[in-house]
Amino acid sequence: MQFVAGPLPVILNFTSTPMDYVIRPLTSADETLLWDMLYQALQTSEGAPSRDILKRPEYARYVEGWGRGGDTGFVVSDKNTAEVLGAVWYRIPKSDARARAEPSEPTPELAFTVKPGQRKRGLGAALLTQLVKATPHHSALSIRASAKNPAVRLYERFGFQIVSDTDGTVTMRREV
Repeated sequence: MQFVAGPLPVILNFTSTPMDYVIRPLTSADETLLWDMLYQALQTSEGAPSRDILKRPEYARYVEGWGRGGDTGFVVSDKNTAEVLGAVWYRIPKSDARARAEPSEPTPELAFTVKPGQRKRGLGAALLTQLVKATPHHSALSIRASAKNPAVRLYERFGFQIVSDTDGTVTMRREV
């Protein structure tokens, strides 16, 4: 009997992990949820700041009065427990709202967080994908983040580029 060596058969084993989360659009009723998400976004590896930081205008503007025209975002929750795991949202800054009549489009500012302990599961990418697909009419989005924030790499994968780097904070912009 003679054995002829040949290519071994390739066995592909596709296992799919069912999605254990759901993504839904944010509504005007979600302002309280967004305050918590904003607080989560401001936490660093050094710890959590006082919740009073949310009263500062440079942060409050991302949430205060949520649900006005142009406010857009999504929240991701655990499919079984309904625990909120993260959110992505943007709004056109109030100072730019008057500029809508001008030919140049105001740049919406993005806010984004996935809770610690839920990161590196693809939730951030799923949220950003949902946002980008749902809002193709915006030619640009901007976001500010710590230059040390690992999410900067995620933003770069979605086409964001650093346009300024000041005192360890980067401003990134995505042009469509």
